[in-house]
Amino acid sequence: MKIKLAIIFLLTSIYGFGSNLSLSGSVVSDNQKMLASRNMGYVKKMLVSEGDFVKKGQLLYVIDPTETNAAEQMNKNQLDNTLANLARYERLYKKDMVSRYDLENMRLAAKNQKEMLKISQGQDDYLNVRAPNDGIIVAKKINQGEMIAPGMPTIILTDLSKLRIVVEVSESSLRQIKIGKTVKIDIPSADLKTTGTISSIIPSLNPMTHKFTVKIKFNKGDTKIYPGMYARITIPV
Repeated sequence: MKIKLAIIFLLTSIYGFGSNLSLSGSVVSDNQKMLASRNMGYVKKMLVSEGDFVKKGQLLYVIDPTETNAAEQMNKNQLDNTLANLARYERLYKKDMVSRYDLENMRLAAKNQKEMLKISQGQDDYLNVRAPNDGIIVAKKINQGEMIAPGMPTIILTDLSKLRIVVEVSESSLRQIKIGKTVKIDIPSADLKTTGTISSIIPSLNPMTHKFTVKIKFNKGDTKIYPGMYARITIPV
C-alpha cells in the first residue's frame, strides 16, 4: 500500500503539478549585416578593427577615387562626343540630309549617355563607407591598401540591440511551443537570469536532427550580452 502511494505521489509530482522543458541555445543578432563594396578600387583608409563598437553613420573605410574618377571622365568624354554628333545631326536634319529616325536615335543616345554620366558621378557617394546602424564589427575582410571589387564582402556588422536566443526544438516538443509564451532564461557567462518570450518558430525541419528552430526575445537590461553566448532556457509545459 505504501509503495502504491509513493508511486502515485511521484506521478502526481511529475504530471499533476506540471513540468518544464529545458533547452540549450545561443545568443544571436537578428540584424547582422554583411557590408559589400559598390566600387572597384584600393582601400585608401581603414578606420575600424574587429571588435570595435561603431555608431550609425560612422566612417568605416575610404576607397581611393582613382578608378571612379577614370570612369566618370570616360563617360564625360563620350557625352561630349555624342552631343557634338547630335548638334551635327540637328544641322543636317534641317537640310534634309538625315532622316527624322536617325535624329531621334542620336537624341536617345545623348539622353542615355547623360544618364551614364549621372550614375558614374553618383558613385562618389559610395567611396566613403559608413555604418548603417549602431553595432560591433565582428569580421573585417579587407585591409588598407588592398584592392576590392563591386559586390566583394568587406565588413560584418552586428547590431547588439536586436539580440535573440535561438534554440532547436524536437518534433515531439513542438506542440508545447507557442508564440508569445513566456520562458525563463539563464546566461551563465554573463550571470544573467531573466525572462523572455517566444517570438518566432521557423517552419523548416532539419532533416538530420528532426528539430525546428525557435527564436526568443529577452530582456537583458544593462547586462553586456554578445552573440555566441550560451543560454539555458526553461519552458513551462
